[in-house]
Amino acid sequence: MNAVADFFSTFATILWESLQTLLPIIVFFILFQLLYLKLPRRFLAKVFSGLVISFLGLALFLFGVEYGFEPAGTYMGNVLGKLSYSWVIIPIGFLLGFMVTLVEPAVRVLSYEVDKTSSGHIPEKIVLYFMAFAVALALALGMARIIYGFPIEYLIVPGYVIILLLLKFTSGDFTSIAFDAGGVATGPMVTTFVVAIALGAAEVIQGRDPILDGFGIIAMVAMVPILVIMILGVFYERGEDAN
Repeated sequence: MNAVADFFSTFATILWESLQTLLPIIVFFILFQLLYLKLPRRFLAKVFSGLVISFLGLALFLFGVEYGFEPAGTYMGNVLGKLSYSWVIIPIGFLLGFMVTLVEPAVRVLSYEVDKTSSGHIPEKIVLYFMAFAVALALALGMARIIYGFPIEYLIVPGYVIILLLLKFTSGDFTSIAFDAGGVATGPMVTTFVVAIALGAAEVIQGRDPILDGFGIIAMVAMVPILVIMILGVFYERGEDAN
């Protein structure tokens, strides 16, 4: 009975939080509709049906994260962190990062929009797979930091220095795509499951602090795609010049 009560209590809390998240958007839309938009009722019906679907989808996703997804990631991190060969978490982080990015909705939307806007000049699959590799690399480096305990500054500072240097060699098109890539890469799939694994590992590895060592992975995920897409832009443009 306690498990059932906990289930419904958690779901009710998530429903309320999801409603609070969408309520400002609904209020603003209603105000603009009354004062400026004056949209027809048929269109309003579509808008509000979309809001209902968004509300339910958000609530179900957050509930899944809190009730199952995040605990599973934490448990996996605990198990991997206790292994005598805990270094295995590095290649696991790489594989998870690659697979999670391929199914990240925001990454797929960005890849599609780049392909469409460039009229196929920058193919969707190239952006998608390079971003997947970038996130995989970022997570592998983040997991290595948890195991070996070196400061995150050793990764972040050189990374952004290289990004600033690449601004001189990368076109404006690829620079814009790169900085958007850094934003969309930190989507809900990465920030829920993978961070839970990292925190779970940091909890059980001797000498590691979940706060100091477990966090910081999202900063890596935001930085490395920028770096990788800018490097892609440099080689992409050199290849075109050669042709």
